[in-house]
Amino acid sequence: MSPSSLQRFVLTVSATGLLGAASLAALGDEHEPAWAQGRSADMADSPLSPHATPLTTTPREEIPLDHLRMPDGFNAEIWAHGMPGARMMALGDEGTLFIGTRGIGRVYAVRDNGDEREHVIVAEGLTQPNGVAFKDGSLYVAAINRIFRYDDIESHLANGDDIPEPEELTDAFGLPDDEHHGWKFLAFGPDGRLYVPVGAPCNGCEVDPDTHATIHSFEPDGSDMRVEARGVRNSVGFDFHPETDELWFTDNNQDWIGEHGPGDELNRLGEPGEHFGFPVCHSVGMIDPELGSADACDDKTLPAAVTDPHSAPLGMRFYTGEMFPEEYRNAIFIARRGSWNRTLSVGYDVLVAKLSEDGRRADLSPFMVGLLDPRENAFSGRPVDVLQMPDGALLVSDEQNGAIYRISYETPSYME
Repeated sequence: MSPSSLQRFVLTVSATGLLGAASLAALGDEHEPAWAQGRSADMADSPLSPHATPLTTTPREEIPLDHLRMPDGFNAEIWAHGMPGARMMALGDEGTLFIGTRGIGRVYAVRDNGDEREHVIVAEGLTQPNGVAFKDGSLYVAAINRIFRYDDIESHLANGDDIPEPEELTDAFGLPDDEHHGWKFLAFGPDGRLYVPVGAPCNGCEVDPDTHATIHSFEPDGSDMRVEARGVRNSVGFDFHPETDELWFTDNNQDWIGEHGPGDELNRLGEPGEHFGFPVCHSVGMIDPELGSADACDDKTLPAAVTDPHSAPLGMRFYTGEMFPEEYRNAIFIARRGSWNRTLSVGYDVLVAKLSEDGRRADLSPFMVGLLDPRENAFSGRPVDVLQMPDGALLVSDEQNGAIYRISYETPSYME
């Protein structure tokens, strides 16, 4: 990280810390920030806390492209930049990339003009508009409980018109307005329904199993709600198997139970309504020390794979393209935003999950690394989402630097 980047990061963290301290002082000792819920008395002085996301633009020359390392034959380039807080991605029918954010409250649109890409702000002033999805010419945006649909938006962007006023579908969807784990991921399933997670409004607590810690699906207009999965603490990424249509999703497990557990999850939904454990059973059968009982995990669906505790696996997609080698076909790429609730950091990378022959389990291995320096226990980027492009290249969003990387493949000469 260059001195100017480090200075900007420190200023952002310092400002956030001062605001947080002032707010807590005003509220009194009985209140604590949401991220501190579940912290034991002997951890009250712990220096562990979430890393603030810079809300300023990272200059192109300071984006840590040269840090990225991948298997032989893969190459990374900066596809777009200058979009503070870039997170979840969705691709329009005409090639427009739409990008959600959290803290900065914006939704971006990136148009590819050949060698250059230009971005515009589609919406701003929203509360954590993380989720974006595209279907039948319309962009859907989720900002906690508010759902918006921007019709025919690519035509407006192509013609240089003003951004159209969205149709608000908030009342139709009827989502809860909790901000703790309330930011959304959106995706349309092969059944044409819109899938929406509703995270637990806490670190660990009892929840209504039909409301929180769930993944719901709706008709695109917000009607006919179904609960597809229960016991899902905080999923911010899912996709559907290209052959079986099964829903696979990441899930971030509970904080403050321990630095080395429970592990974060990659899950497979075999039957609608399955329960994945929260709040009584975590990871591969760890019973919650506060809320669980001896048989808490007996009737729960365990993960298809488990990754490092607190590593924050978020966006994930099946790879169906032709550019990458055959071994990656129908594998899952997973972006890990990186840890805060452990002393030695993990994550800040992209994993690849290759499925077992029976399609029920997955083996995880590193794919894109280099943004975490373990010697300094410091990071220079935070991958949040992945998205396959029509040519088979893979886009990776970096929230820390407000950039989108394009990962491509060309067979090395020694392999030809």
